[in-house]
Amino acid sequence: MPISGKLDSRRAVVRRGLMVGISTVLVAAGGVALAEVVSPHPVTSPSFNGPIYAVAYRGGAVYVGGNFTSANDGGKNVARSRLAAFDAKTGALLPWAPNADANVRALAVDGGTVYAAGDFKTINGDTRDALAGIDATSGQATPMRHTVLGQPDAIVTGAGRLYLAGRITSVDGTPRSNLAAFSLATGALDTAWAPTADDTVNALAFSGDRVYVGGRFHKINGVSSTLRLSAVDPASGVPDKGFLPKPVSQVFALAADDSGVYAALGGLGGRAVAYTKAGATRWTRVFDGDAQAIAELDGTTYVGGHFDKACTTSNNGIKGVCTDGSVPRGKLAAVDNQGNLLDWSPQANGVAGTRALAVSPALDAVSAVGDFTVVGGLSRKRYAQFDGPSTLPEKDTVAGDYVASYNFDTTIADGTFDDGSGHGHLLRAVMRNGGKITLTPHATGQALTFPPKCTGAGCARLVLQAADTPDLNPGTKPLRYGANVLLAAAETSSGENVLQKGYSTKGGQYKLQVDGVSGKPSCGMSGANEKGLHLARSRQSIADGSWHSVECRRTGPTLAILVDGQVQANVAVPADLAVSSSLPFSVGGKGVGADNDQFHGSVDDIWIHIG
Repeated sequence: MPISGKLDSRRAVVRRGLMVGISTVLVAAGGVALAEVVSPHPVTSPSFNGPIYAVAYRGGAVYVGGNFTSANDGGKNVARSRLAAFDAKTGALLPWAPNADANVRALAVDGGTVYAAGDFKTINGDTRDALAGIDATSGQATPMRHTVLGQPDAIVTGAGRLYLAGRITSVDGTPRSNLAAFSLATGALDTAWAPTADDTVNALAFSGDRVYVGGRFHKINGVSSTLRLSAVDPASGVPDKGFLPKPVSQVFALAADDSGVYAALGGLGGRAVAYTKAGATRWTRVFDGDAQAIAELDGTTYVGGHFDKACTTSNNGIKGVCTDGSVPRGKLAAVDNQGNLLDWSPQANGVAGTRALAVSPALDAVSAVGDFTVVGGLSRKRYAQFDGPSTLPEKDTVAGDYVASYNFDTTIADGTFDDGSGHGHLLRAVMRNGGKITLTPHATGQALTFPPKCTGAGCARLVLQAADTPDLNPGTKPLRYGANVLLAAAETSSGENVLQKGYSTKGGQYKLQVDGVSGKPSCGMSGANEKGLHLARSRQSIADGSWHSVECRRTGPTLAILVDGQVQANVAVPADLAVSSSLPFSVGGKGVGADNDQFHGSVDDIWIHIG
């Protein structure tokens, strides 16, 4: 729709809003101004304590769904159970607070109703199996009620229907093959719309006379030309046999307009591809990781994923590595309508990165959600919004705060865990003798469990290490570090390291360990030229099979240990004690040798704060 005051006389154009807004002019390779895009600087917004999988706009409000249990609004934590809403302009949390008992994976808005799909069984305690309509103002569930067998992954509205996709085998006992539709007027299952997909459908997009479906399927309705991406009739579900895109890998996300469809692909690396309505490729951009989200507005396509770089050509090699050169694009990128990569690069962190994008043309705003915690050097936990041209840059809230943090909720196959502080100190697993990474549920995420207790040189070993960098060395500055720890009495030994940086003979050290069979934790520090270790040992054991928070705190001449927020002990340390070690930061042991002081319990939420 036209936006008053935003377009000059040369651009009397009707905006086509799929998922993004506008603001500054960017330049592609060659120096030609190609498109207007939103500012790369995120505005002030709430943060969340768990992943966000879905986002949608309704007027001036933003709705999000995921696996979080609280939102932080202006420094105050407010309970929100997997669903929340806030003002798009101010970032203020709205009172809308329905309660979902499990993951919300997809959202769509129609009129006064927010539709949600996911793993939940109840909304506000009322049975709503995997699919629900929720009043956009009150947060109360609408009468719409179904039993969905399987896992929904995507929903979209159009042509008077709510379309549903995922890994689905039936609705209310009626067979469905990964696709279904419901009447927006009555909420009833549409018995006439029943296309079949032979594997998972990850994504949906609606455009006038078509519903686009994307995923890892091979056929829709048994038609061989419908591999991974197809267009079906909104009323009958019959595939359009003239649409023949044949993407090279799994489709994770879609956006559509009158000219065709935009697809985010996985595979070796990732791709963003624009197709015509006949399925011909208009352009392709390649990244070094999966593209998981895609959005388009007025000629600019936005892409999100877990990539770190955009390839300068369409060529990539093993593990997605760009073979002909690349440019940094941390989890977010923008492309013009000719397929030229734009300079827009907010640089988000994380491993999973950006999971979904949404746009408000009326607000000139685009939202990104996922697992990131930092965008453009600013703390933006799982949600970021980009508006028109920025004026004054926001103060960096990351520097001088947490220099490393790990919640073990984002990982990749090779055993690398993301640093939630935004400083990029990835933890990489080192394993010996059959040691392996084991992730176990904890709170709303997951914890890391180490190998069981064992004696002898052949015991399994697992240690995680972050490469040495200067900002992990506190010198003489105030230092705090800690972790959540789970340890049973049977898992104690003569000594187990939870975390450690350095050795007393090599630049000094700081560490958190559990001493002896009593299971009492202790904090240790030593300076560069000290032979002994200053130890603050807790009076309380933590080896009781329950989770405990343990914190070590060095301030000037004092080192203290806290268990569950209570000071257990403190010792004097030299005021000039300095730690500056070139050794890596380690979790779970000081190495993988026979005497590595292997930890045998579980850990979560490890952090280091300097200054």
